[in-house]
Amino acid sequence: MYLAGSNGTGEAGFAPVAHWPHQYLDEGPCQLLVTSPDQRIRIGWFGDDFELWKISAAEDAFSAPRWTATFNHVTPAEMVAGLTAALVQDYDEAIASDTPGRFLTGPTIPWRDTVRPLTDAGWNLDGAAELGTVEIIAPDDQAGILIDRRGYGSDRTTVELWAGPPGWGTRAEATFTARTPSHLITATAAVMAKSTPVVRERHQVDRRMRHLVTMTPVASATPIAEAQVSRAPTPLDVRRTAVTQAVHRAARAPRTAADLRVMAAQSRSTGAVQKRTGHSAPATSARLPASSPTPRRGR
Repeated sequence: MYLAGSNGTGEAGFAPVAHWPHQYLDEGPCQLLVTSPDQRIRIGWFGDDFELWKISAAEDAFSAPRWTATFNHVTPAEMVAGLTAALVQDYDEAIASDTPGRFLTGPTIPWRDTVRPLTDAGWNLDGAAELGTVEIIAPDDQAGILIDRRGYGSDRTTVELWAGPPGWGTRAEATFTARTPSHLITATAAVMAKSTPVVRERHQVDRRMRHLVTMTPVASATPIAEAQVSRAPTPLDVRRTAVTQAVHRAARAPRTAADLRVMAAQSRSTGAVQKRTGHSAPATSARLPASSPTPRRGR
């Protein structure tokens, strides 16, 4: 999974926070901002940027971030979901217990416990890491986690998860600043440790990565097999489902001012046609923006 790259949308990463407030932004680099109901947790999608995701938490809606996590344009959204799902759980527990929340606690456990999902999966300590750093490498040598214990400052990067060969289109990178709670890094790392495959269309896998991954065509199961176990979705199934969901979400989406202006203009045009011809003009409808996090495709 960690070598699969991005599929160009943030659906998997946004899925755990689908019920949180969404704000679509027409101006500026951030195209979609999802926040916790009290706006202490912020998840930004920068669809045309190298750093595709910027996730942070603050003590209140007006405070500077206590910590920040970034994911670049090659990082699979399934990895991001490991962090967003943990944040939802932390937030729900904080509301239920009327406490500040674990997402503001800061590092609380030794680095060995932080990376335990990786070491339990067979990742090994790199003895050649620089002094003051710790690096754990995957068995295939194509992924790792680097912990930097040098320097000071709350905004410095202290943990980096990486996967793939160096290069703009091949290296996935996730970075966490110094005060990021340990269990959130662990939750993200735990997703990397899983061997569960992900669905990608062939063109979405960088050609330089194809010799490093196993690509298996998704075929329909026989009727007997289907009765016993659910078949895996094909790429066509995925596209059909995405389109269907987008249509349903668009029907529920609130109308923006721009939408209302378009609809008003269409209504005036229809009225003018009716007056000139004496017949009803064909019905039209404005295309409404989907409320689901399916932002523009990144580079």
